[in-house]
Amino acid sequence: MAARTVRSASTSSTDPGVTPVGALPGVGPALVATLARLGLERVQDLWFHLPLRYEDKTRISTIGDLCVGERAQVEGVVEAIERGFRYRPQLKVAIVDASRQTLLLRFFHFNRAQAEQLRPGTRLLCYGDVRHGAQGLEMVHPNYQRLSGDAAVVVDELLSPVYPTTEGLSSKRLAGVIGKALALLPAATQLELIPPRLCAQCGLTSLRDALLYVHRPPVDANLAQLTLGLHPAQQRLAFEELLTQHLSLKRMRAAIRRRIAPELGGDGGLRRRLLAGLPFELTAAQQRVAAEVAADLARPQPMLRLVQGDVGSGKTVVAALAALAAVESGQQVALMAPTELLAEQHLHNFRQWLQPLGIEVEWLAGKVTGKARKLALERVASGAPVVIGTHALMQEGVAFARLGLVIVDEQHRFGVQQRLSLRDKGREGERVPHQLVLTATPIPRTLAMSAYADLDVSSIDELPPGRTPVQTIAISNARRSEVIERIRVACGEGRQVYWVCTLIEESEQLRAQAAEVAYAELSAALAGFRIGLIHGRMKPQEKQAVMDAFKRGELAILVATTVIEVGVDVPNASLMVIENSERLGLAQLHQLRGRVGRGALASNCVLLYQPPLGQLARERLQVMRDTTDGFRIAEKDLELRGPGEVLGTRQTGELSFRIADLSRDAHLLPAVQRVGESMLEEHPEQTERLIHRWIGGAARYAHA
Repeated sequence: MAARTVRSASTSSTDPGVTPVGALPGVGPALVATLARLGLERVQDLWFHLPLRYEDKTRISTIGDLCVGERAQVEGVVEAIERGFRYRPQLKVAIVDASRQTLLLRFFHFNRAQAEQLRPGTRLLCYGDVRHGAQGLEMVHPNYQRLSGDAAVVVDELLSPVYPTTEGLSSKRLAGVIGKALALLPAATQLELIPPRLCAQCGLTSLRDALLYVHRPPVDANLAQLTLGLHPAQQRLAFEELLTQHLSLKRMRAAIRRRIAPELGGDGGLRRRLLAGLPFELTAAQQRVAAEVAADLARPQPMLRLVQGDVGSGKTVVAALAALAAVESGQQVALMAPTELLAEQHLHNFRQWLQPLGIEVEWLAGKVTGKARKLALERVASGAPVVIGTHALMQEGVAFARLGLVIVDEQHRFGVQQRLSLRDKGREGERVPHQLVLTATPIPRTLAMSAYADLDVSSIDELPPGRTPVQTIAISNARRSEVIERIRVACGEGRQVYWVCTLIEESEQLRAQAAEVAYAELSAALAGFRIGLIHGRMKPQEKQAVMDAFKRGELAILVATTVIEVGVDVPNASLMVIENSERLGLAQLHQLRGRVGRGALASNCVLLYQPPLGQLARERLQVMRDTTDGFRIAEKDLELRGPGEVLGTRQTGELSFRIADLSRDAHLLPAVQRVGESMLEEHPEQTERLIHRWIGGAARYAHA
């Protein structure tokens, strides 16, 4: 019956890929619900659900030939079994094969029935990771099956794919469902959505052949190449996925460009007064970017511009100038930041700059409650010119009179949907506000070409004069006492110090000093100096009180978690100590380091690490020692961690590639852009189908 349903579904449509997964034989309602958790709702979703890795069960290795670190399949007979309960329960099973060598199988999770099935004399076929053990080579929790009598062992004819899965669905069962979906793959010409001329120009192989190869690699496939994602079949799929991402963002941009926006400019009087009152001159980079933003705002099409700049490069002043252009034109401005600390920093700066010009700056965050919130909402609804806040700006009940400019700081901490929901507060028919996006996390050129294809990108690539480069050193935690003595000297000279911890409470598992423990330790060792403590579990007013005391110079040392990563500006702080620095990514380390070196004092950053260091941590710390260039650090961060981590979008689904890797596949992007331009102009129908194939329902934001 199920098979007949599939034939009916596939013949009723020219595209079998849109067939619901429930039409496949053996896929009932319960499995449909489980597959939906993985986003697998149509047959084509299964085609493009690609393996994480492959297992080679096409051959049997002898125990004598095993190498540590490899995954292998062996056949052997149980020679001895032992159940132990020292420290924790474990089952040890020794097997021997024709080479007369012994391999130990170790299980920490087992039941009584399993132990009884593995009695001496039992024949086993095992697959797992080979490692060194106390008694020689061993496998921990291998996959195994019992073999009967002298029956011949049947090995797989192809490499076995291991798929990303979910609770209640084994990779083996998922592979079976995907196999049924692959049986519905149409002919190569019907499946292909990139026109043949463009495929030929880029040397692209058949999509059908690529899919079949990646799901069912032959025995002689280059496993190392497949593991790295560098096989031509994988590169063909990566190309199409990158192309789809590019097309989706370009289409989103075109949709936005078709809307209208208020022309913002005014006579420039407020901006001239602001610049005249600043205690510093804008850098050439700030002037250039401010002019680019002003030109965008003066047009009747919505601006969508990303301003990126290193920590301390002066993005906030550029944002303030943009805000004044809106105010001069009778429009409201909303500035949203991801944390109250960062939002409060913006509030402080904007009030300092704009209140002397007669412009009130409204504050709206989660901690504004009761009567104060009601009054704030009334002022916003009646036209308060500038409103600064957190996610609270997006909540129901927040209404603007005439929102003309939306400024979003640290864009990567918000999903696309969140940014659009704030923009929609100012939407009136086809009229939408301008959008200015700020980030202190420099975006590598590779990401700017792909993940931000819907944005114009401006870079403030110059630091203000008078800023001293920060000297960075890495020191083992064994030399902790030397670091504390260095702090004593710095504080004795009137300078201030940050001590950053990565956890709030003690955790032996992570071996990280808690902020509270560090606070107690430093208070005892440096009794003559006032020390403050700040972490994310404190109430907002408590955090603000400590932060204000540090800014005023009343505290010599601030012990903090990474809550002070952004938005804190204390020019007298010239020493930063980061504990367990090996646990943090490059972008976060660079952001933290940017809290010092904000004045004329020579500044230093000490990276305390817990040995031994892994290779990745060693590379990160070396990069931090070698450069203070945020753009270089961003490129290295992309190389080491991948795009989802760098952009902070893994949790939003905004950049969750199935096979493409922006750092690995950057060489494909120029061709992706060329093909993308041709498809948008000449093949709009295929463009639409391509986006539907790879992104499906997740492309809602593309119609923004």
